Amino acid sequence: MKPTEVRAFAPGSLSNLGSGFDVLGLAIQGPGDTVVARLAGEPGVRIARIEGDGGALPHEAERNTAGIAALATLRRAGMESVGVELEVHKGLPLGSGLGSSAASAAAAAYAVNLLLGAPLRKNELVEPCIEAEAAVSGRHADNVAPALLGGLILVRSLEPLHLIRLPVPEGMRVVVVTPAFELPTKQARAVLPATVPLQTMVRNSANLATLVVACFSGDLGLFSSGVADEVVTPARAALIPGCDAVLAAARAAGALASSISGAGPSLFALCHSPRSAEAIAAAMVAAFREAGGLDARAVLSPADCPGVRAL
Repeated sequence: MKPTEVRAFAPGSLSNLGSGFDVLGLAIQGPGDTVVARLAGEPGVRIARIEGDGGALPHEAERNTAGIAALATLRRAGMESVGVELEVHKGLPLGSGLGSSAASAAAAAYAVNLLLGAPLRKNELVEPCIEAEAAVSGRHADNVAPALLGGLILVRSLEPLHLIRLPVPEGMRVVVVTPAFELPTKQARAVLPATVPLQTMVRNSANLATLVVACFSGDLGLFSSGVADEVVTPARAALIPGCDAVLAAARAAGALASSISGAGPSLFALCHSPRSAEAIAAAMVAAFREAGGLDARAVLSPADCPGVRAL
């Protein structure tokens, strides 16, 4: 018997991980979005309520990533005559660099699929979520893929869609610090260079290759060296008050590496133990306050976390 109501949670995610611009994404533990989907009498999708967004998000299904993903899921399942009502509960701050729009899309797509009797596999929900992301922040899967599938995902291509799950080095921990500051993805993309010097491209390609090799060797030090990025991170750092000082504070406190999470302004650090993660988190929060004049909050997470799930 099909359910008449489903509640699903999708986690936040880190994208890029330094050198992996638009191709790497990592699910994290802690904050995320919850979507409730229930059957409705009229065909199509209606958003009945949104909480936790401060009134910023549109209620029209065609303009909201949860609504767009739900509509696309109905189409992909060949069940467009079904009516669905959504409630969206935002647990991720908007414009934070933690995949907020992707989490809403992933939770909605998963909830609607279960409501239909699960005709689609989880990896078949990625494309409906990419469609949702394309409407608000560009066509990419580096947040929706880990939000759906969990773990560390390499997006090899979008057309055709080709995702590769990478093993996460054992024992690696992640600190994510989010300042009280919103940075829209479109603004963060606007500052990226249109061209990149050949030698810079070569070094960044080598760093990404090093990171992937480290995933299979389990070498934390090698993984951390592969995070280094000479293209996207320098361009976006100027948009985040205190960014360079916070990243430096993380490394001074013992981080293996640190960089910007997605479009920012959240910053992340890689650590080798829960104890070091606590010290690094405290140092990053303090640096945001001192160098950037911003209050910030920290999330400590394992580096290998599950994706979307029913509640």
